Amino acid sequence: MEQITWVIPIAGIAAILFAIYLARDVLARDQGTEAMQDVAGTIFEGAVAFIRRQYTTIFIFAVVGAVLIGVLITVVETPEVADVPALAGLPIGIMTAIAFFVGALCSMASGIIGMFVAVRANVRTASAAQRSLVEAVQVAMRGGAVSGFLVVALSLLGVWGIFTLYQLVVPDVGVKEAPFLIVGFGFGASFVALFAQLGGGIYTKAADVGSDLVGKVEKGIPEDDPRNAGVVADLVGDNVGDCAGRGADLFESTAAENIGAMILGVAVYSIALASGWPNPEAWIFFPLVVRAFGLLATIVAIFFVRGKETEDPMNMLNRGYWVTTLLSVLALAFVTNVMMDTLGSTGVGGFPTWTYFFAAGVVGLATSVAFVYITQFYTAGSFRPVREIAEASKTGPATNIISGTAVGFETTLVTAVTISIALFTSYWLGNQANLLSETGVNVGGIFGTAVATMGMLMTTAYILAMDTFGPITDNAGGIAEFSRADKSAREITDRLDAVGNTTKALTKGYAIASASLAAFLLFSAYIDKINVIQGRRIEANVPGAQLLDSVNLANVNVFIAALLAAMLVYFFSSLAIRAVGTTAQSIIVEVRRQFREMPGIMDYTQRPDYARVVDITTRAALRQMVAPGLVAVATPIAIGLLLGFEAVAGMLMVGTISGVLLATVLNNGGGAWDNAKKYIESGQLKDDDGNVLGKGSDAHAAAVVGDTVGDPFKDTAGPSLHVLVKLLATISLVLAPLFIR
Repeated sequence: MEQITWVIPIAGIAAILFAIYLARDVLARDQGTEAMQDVAGTIFEGAVAFIRRQYTTIFIFAVVGAVLIGVLITVVETPEVADVPALAGLPIGIMTAIAFFVGALCSMASGIIGMFVAVRANVRTASAAQRSLVEAVQVAMRGGAVSGFLVVALSLLGVWGIFTLYQLVVPDVGVKEAPFLIVGFGFGASFVALFAQLGGGIYTKAADVGSDLVGKVEKGIPEDDPRNAGVVADLVGDNVGDCAGRGADLFESTAAENIGAMILGVAVYSIALASGWPNPEAWIFFPLVVRAFGLLATIVAIFFVRGKETEDPMNMLNRGYWVTTLLSVLALAFVTNVMMDTLGSTGVGGFPTWTYFFAAGVVGLATSVAFVYITQFYTAGSFRPVREIAEASKTGPATNIISGTAVGFETTLVTAVTISIALFTSYWLGNQANLLSETGVNVGGIFGTAVATMGMLMTTAYILAMDTFGPITDNAGGIAEFSRADKSAREITDRLDAVGNTTKALTKGYAIASASLAAFLLFSAYIDKINVIQGRRIEANVPGAQLLDSVNLANVNVFIAALLAAMLVYFFSSLAIRAVGTTAQSIIVEVRRQFREMPGIMDYTQRPDYARVVDITTRAALRQMVAPGLVAVATPIAIGLLLGFEAVAGMLMVGTISGVLLATVLNNGGGAWDNAKKYIESGQLKDDDGNVLGKGSDAHAAAVVGDTVGDPFKDTAGPSLHVLVKLLATISLVLAPLFIR
């Protein structure tokens, strides 16, 4: 068994080396005309300036957070409630603070890497579009894959590295104790991801809204027209929001979910130890090994992103996704067979134990596939929802917004049903494995949901590559427009941009699904941690100490916590959306001022002051991200301190449900509005007489308004909710001892 665990560092290092190979391949490509290079350089400067400011601020927050957590854990984790009593007090405080800070640093690195590569790939994609659709797809996808591989590899190596370090260096820490001591890593990753997603999301959508409303609606000039002072800020925003923000988001997802699954594996480890099964630690290492094989599968899949010039670019991307998925199924069968050796023990029905968990992992992969296609259905222009919104645009902005809102709400049905089926099926399969603890409790069901989550995460690197494909192609389109490239190149970048909108949307759907499964996994890990502490208190005969077997919603404290959790989801979203509106107002004022005071802009005799708009957007976005971020961090702590550990469990349950459903509405509604506008711009909407209603029509103006409303939904509040849901769980895991009294 020890041999198979070596795949963890090997796959992590291989992914980093492959990412370097892809980066060299992309950077060696032609950079296009001098005009293309000029605008790309301006985008790069703006993105670097924002990232430097944002991550300086986040770094300061992380340092303060690490110190506060270290002090708090030192004071709170007495021998009575500590995960490892021998390390209670200062040792466990220092270890938690280090884990938090390392997680925060890795999360920051993942965001920065994602953005840096994307802003180098955009001009190469624009240049490739002058020659070939297939080449442009490959350049953009390879540029996105650099981010995907590095983010997932950093997450994998980070969790494995700190787990191994604590296990080898710290006395009294074995494989059974280490998972509880590294939860700070997940908290640090969540902490940074929240601020990165908020800051980047506010920036990108404020710039987008401000640029579109003044340029496209008021002045009637095309999107990404160089006469619009807000265009460069908009192009910068694609990178700092969709690349840096999403990179940090999925880094946090994979790190927190791995740690949660490892904590649940501790219960099975105890059963394996008592039963004399070989290599009981395999149940704890299993999540990391599965992820490692997922990385290797994705490396192979990248070479399958190819096709014909006449082919739909989405088909090329889907081909690689299917290769990743099928290879992941084969790897999952191999890993479960090798690592889940129960010496011939069988579950209900007489099948080997590993087959039930293999099936649970396949459920997770199937859920991933389902969400990719569900999101495509609701956000791609070839299906009913987007066409319905486009048709509604014929009668003005009001009906466009009504139709888009209805589509957003509609998506909750299939989302909730799919997640429910995945949880029920994986839990049932795990139960059939019949893993009974010493007290007769079947822990297989919960572990089955953990395996399903790990199965879903096997494709994360490819999904993130598809996500980063979106802003790269969006930027490529802007560069082509800005530099007045040939019409044929712009047609290719327009096609890729529409596909990119869909890939960005499906990544959000994937993030929602993984957040749902992960939140249940982390909720279960929280219950396990509480019961470890309570079991120790029961042994010490502490009055009132009892295991948390269920969460009683009839308990007034639990009900209040649940109500506050639902409120937090909506209040947090309100703050995020308002932040976009406030920041956008300052951009609109500035762009209007430049058009008014610099009349030569319209006939190209004067150059707009792009840098001023970038600077205004940067300062406003960073200022606006603080309030929602602090509210998200402070609320679960306040609930735990005032209402207790069972109330926190109620908060996790209802906060997860509310957050997942609202994120679904915001992400898919916003994505559908965006592609309804693209559908009209591509000339596919016609009136009753068969005349095309394209750019410049009243229907197009209505669709631009709808897209503007949807922008902060899909790129600010919605993605931030994914992080919020998991942040609630990671905070609760780290601070669980604080809530017991």
